[in-house]
Amino acid sequence: MRRPRPRTPRRRLLATAVLLAAAALAPAALPATAAPVPVPLRHGGDRCPEHERLPSALTARLDSTVEKVRREAGIPGLVVGVWMPGKGCYVRATGVADKRTGEPMSAGMYVRIGSETKTFTVTALLRLVDEGKVRLDDPIDRYVRGVPNGRRITLRHLAEMRSGLFPYTSDADFTRDLLSAPKRPFTPWEVLSYGYRHANTSEPGTTFQYSNSNLVLLGLVVEKVTGRRLADVLREDVVRPAGLRNTFLPKGAEFPEPHPRGYTDQTLTGAVADATDWNPSWAWAAGGMISNLDDLRRWAPVVATGKLLSPATQAERMKTLPTGFPGTGYGLGILDTNGWIGHNGSLPGYETVTVYLPSQRATLVLMLNTDSLSGGQEPSTLVARAVTGVITPDNVYAGSVTPRS
Repeated sequence: MRRPRPRTPRRRLLATAVLLAAAALAPAALPATAAPVPVPLRHGGDRCPEHERLPSALTARLDSTVEKVRREAGIPGLVVGVWMPGKGCYVRATGVADKRTGEPMSAGMYVRIGSETKTFTVTALLRLVDEGKVRLDDPIDRYVRGVPNGRRITLRHLAEMRSGLFPYTSDADFTRDLLSAPKRPFTPWEVLSYGYRHANTSEPGTTFQYSNSNLVLLGLVVEKVTGRRLADVLREDVVRPAGLRNTFLPKGAEFPEPHPRGYTDQTLTGAVADATDWNPSWAWAAGGMISNLDDLRRWAPVVATGKLLSPATQAERMKTLPTGFPGTGYGLGILDTNGWIGHNGSLPGYETVTVYLPSQRATLVLMLNTDSLSGGQEPSTLVARAVTGVITPDNVYAGSVTPRS
């Protein structure tokens, strides 16, 4: 869901979710005395050793750019990581992880990664393709019954966001039910049922429409074919082979320390709330995972270059199609935004971006502890555009494919 009109149900849950998964703060509005104290930029320690950092002039320009966009967009805490082989690296944490205590944001924290989860779920599916256990052009009805038009919607249609299935996060009852009790658990079948109440929005394969319903179904396919829980498949068949240590799909609201508090205005009233402990089970295969800077840095080139897949299957993944968003194409669970390959993530309280630029072997990772829009824009998009405008002016991040109201 994206920013609604005042006092109407929210329409942007995990839309990022690229596009993007209410207990309001008590009190709902932070007292004036709790306003965060400005925190200086801090380098990322051994994530970017001093002898490997970008030239001082470029670093200073990035410092100024990052802090400017953070303040203008109202981002409480922000982590920026840039790695450019042959040129250097840049890791900065700025702002606060907790607006009440003033605890500074740190590059070593865990975050909820929202729709970046899609890159993991689709990788699990594509490994099954390589194993000959599924085919991209199989109908979803072969694996999951009861899907509207399921005999004609293929796994490919689901992964490329062209199924025509109504997004369950756009259902008004789902929005009300979630935001009325954001710590409640949801099952995949429950969330799908909200979308199934609506007619399909288009014929399969004809129109790009970001829908978390697609990825929830693909998660069910992975479980059906493997006979294992999706969380276990992701851990054993994707996360570990990629060399990641701190990335997982939680069962509920568990969240390892250290992590920042996450702030959202996706509430029934529009007031800002602390969403840190909200249950992301509603997002599941579409947006429920947790990770950190070190793992996301490793994951960016793995997913963009197809390290875990055969060349033929990766080529299928990278057949990006127009989305209607300028400069942005979408493949099989992956985004191409002016040459940067990867995905963004957004759900209440958190936003992330993890992308890789093959032409320069460059990696960009962003972690934010808010998803509140700024001027109608996702804050992570504003930061990504500003940073890439400095480091890769010929390849400026165009944005996500998050639907907006």
